[in-house]
Amino acid sequence: MSFDAELDAKGLNCPLPILRAKKAITALSAGQVLKIIATDPGSVKDFEAFCKQTGNELLSSAEADGAFEFMIKKS
Repeated sequence: MSFDAELDAKGLNCPLPILRAKKAITALSAGQVLKIIATDPGSVKDFEAFCKQTGNELLSSAEADGAFEFMIKKS
């Protein structure tokens, strides 16, 4: 899947991945996609809630090798 910006949030714990994602997504235009890589297991629920609250679309959520990858489309 293609994306417009990438955020490396590995090693950061809640709430830092969400705060960094919020800042990164603000810089994007509507329709652009932010890819986030995080290692905090709580980030799965956090990003689901973040997208519901902000109206942005969680395109995908996956786990591989202890890291979580999220694709969020800015509304």
